[in-house]
Amino acid sequence: MKKILIANRGEIAIRIIRACKELGLSTVAVYSKADEHSLHAKLADESICIGPAESRRSYLNIPAIMAAAEVSGADAIHPGYGFLSENAHFAEVCRKCGIEFIGPTPEQMRELGEKVSARNVARLAGLPFLPGSKEALADAETARKMAREIGYPVILKASGGGGGRGMKIVHNDADIDKSYQNCRNEAAAAFGNSEVYIEKYLENPRHVEIQLMADKHGNVVHLGERDCSVQRRHQKVIEEGPCPLLTPKEREKIGGYAVALAKHVGYHGAGTVEFLMDDDKNVYFMEMNTRIQVEHPVTEQITGVDLVRTQILVAMGEKLSFTQKDIQIKGHAIECRINAEDPKSFAPWPGQITSYSAPGGLGVRVDGFIYHGYTVVPHYDSMIAKLIVWAETRERAIRKMEVALGEYLIDGIRTNIPFHKEVLAHPEFREGRHSTRFLERAGFVKAK
Repeated sequence: MKKILIANRGEIAIRIIRACKELGLSTVAVYSKADEHSLHAKLADESICIGPAESRRSYLNIPAIMAAAEVSGADAIHPGYGFLSENAHFAEVCRKCGIEFIGPTPEQMRELGEKVSARNVARLAGLPFLPGSKEALADAETARKMAREIGYPVILKASGGGGGRGMKIVHNDADIDKSYQNCRNEAAAAFGNSEVYIEKYLENPRHVEIQLMADKHGNVVHLGERDCSVQRRHQKVIEEGPCPLLTPKEREKIGGYAVALAKHVGYHGAGTVEFLMDDDKNVYFMEMNTRIQVEHPVTEQITGVDLVRTQILVAMGEKLSFTQKDIQIKGHAIECRINAEDPKSFAPWPGQITSYSAPGGLGVRVDGFIYHGYTVVPHYDSMIAKLIVWAETRERAIRKMEVALGEYLIDGIRTNIPFHKEVLAHPEFREGRHSTRFLERAGFVKAK
């Protein structure tokens, strides 16, 4: 492997470019016409325009991306997260073209990326579950019958979903028909797959996920957990690690579940197994993401492992350079997603950045792609940077994040920095008593 094409944009593309340069590998950036002045296009060794602003005609355009790989002579493709990162067909095309897809195999992606299939695989691997359907629902009446068996409230989920889209919470029979149809419509529009399944809905769970890394030689290691409970409409807002509630023994138990799932399918690459955790610390399998996560820097900060670099080395056929015993969780890390949006209404706020100054200091990290004079375009996700801090304790990490947020200056557009400051100051967050419903209960967002 000598040249890697990054089939993505923004901060994750830059993160991958940095890892490639450290490994002495050449990089190829692809960009849409809207991203002509994006930092990832400037930092790569080569840059190729693959289409207009619309994602479906650029970053989701498989023929255009493969043509860029052929023209540039790239022998590998890193998909980042989002876009085509969990598209098994894309991974299959790469394989047929003799290009290394930096991720799991198409077969593993289909088995674990499609939610109903993943639940069945996880069940065989011995993971714990909330009551729910073992296959996609045939119609609304089937959903109603299952909801009565499970007991309300229930949640309808897109089988091919991710990122919180295609989810509907249902509290009674009367809402089933409308919720079922809306869920199917959203799923079809977002993922090209209208299948829906159902499971019991926990009212106030924690969202805890385990980071995995596996090589092509059968070695699987978990790198601890991240707590992603601060969410707005199922979208993660603040992530931290380790979870303030878990003991080392409990961490190993949950990590063992994740490793068992990966070994069951012979998985290789980076992956994240997501769980819901109730008040008694019982965990229930939710899904597996077969890619690098937005919040991967949290794990990097508390373990010292470069996950993107390791991803690339695994794809090159190397064995993991660490074992489970080598992984030690040190200190506490917090990540805030910095979005170009109004901090009250959360409406996207594109525009030109008239001045920019990022925070710094010991234990402060900024993964972003914006700069002075850059114009945030309206065509993609509103996240423009990730602010990550590390400190010896959770209390010190919260304080360090507050200082860093206070130093972060972005003028010309609105951002959610004021929102993050308010969340971090809330007693429930400071005491670690928050759940996935925290933002609603605390009045930061309106309950749906």
